Amino acid sequence: MSAWLPGAPCTPRACIDGAGASAAAVVRGVLRLTAVAALILTGVLLSPFGPRLPAAAVRRWCRWIVRAAGVRVRITGGAAPTGGLLLVANHISWLDIPLLAAVRPARMLAKREIRQWPVAGALASRGAVFIDRDRLRTLPATVAQLAEVLRAGAAVGVFPEGSTWCGRAQGRFRRAAFQAALDADVPVQPVRIRYRLTDGTPTTRPAFVGDDSLLASVWRVVTTRNVTAEVDVRPAVPSGAHLDRRSLARAAEHGTVGGGPTAHPHTGSPTPPRTSDGQRADGSRARYASLR
Repeated sequence: MSAWLPGAPCTPRACIDGAGASAAAVVRGVLRLTAVAALILTGVLLSPFGPRLPAAAVRRWCRWIVRAAGVRVRITGGAAPTGGLLLVANHISWLDIPLLAAVRPARMLAKREIRQWPVAGALASRGAVFIDRDRLRTLPATVAQLAEVLRAGAAVGVFPEGSTWCGRAQGRFRRAAFQAALDADVPVQPVRIRYRLTDGTPTTRPAFVGDDSLLASVWRVVTTRNVTAEVDVRPAVPSGAHLDRRSLARAAEHGTVGGGPTAHPHTGSPTPPRTSDGQRADGSRARYASLR
């Protein structure tokens, strides 16, 4: 594995709320999984017409996917701006992708491995901008591609933590994508995503972390009851108000996860800080190098 590959201390064993699936939950899960697959397949079939589909219809379809999985959706805050826009959010679950698109349809920055995902990989290949996380030298070209998409007036969706966290703690925002917003002179739209049970208790059941498999994560979601996804659209951050990507990334991070490293509930320590030369204080190599 690449030394600069983003990661999190979250693992299914340590972080995911435990609950076995009853016979009723299995039946419920099969029905929900069938509905989700049908909606994604519909999206694959309609994807060639994507640019001509009304944005409202795409947002509604994205909400339907999450709702079909058994998760209620609550979106608060203002409407995302039109024109070129960098949409950024904290990252917990595979559900975050349709939730972010429900705020505003966007071309997603996705890891190359998503191409291999069943069904969803075919849909992602239609419009995502892929990043090869094992090859640092390709990062400047990816940033340039993102800037080109933004200049054309499209929205780009990014999860700048670079990895999923369980939701009890969050990671720092990597800076590379924010350089694209600066180069294209477009605003950044922070979005905060949280998952709660109907009584308001935070839950990690939707999390897709560590060595969790996609199938295991999907099955855990569709067999769980009473989960609500809270999507808070924060005020947009004008990129022109910031001198560099570091400042812009911190401003966006503050809008989504409160800013600053957060102690993980199981390790009890924050993400290791970095020294001025980009090395981590614990001696490991920095991630994303000059564009991190």
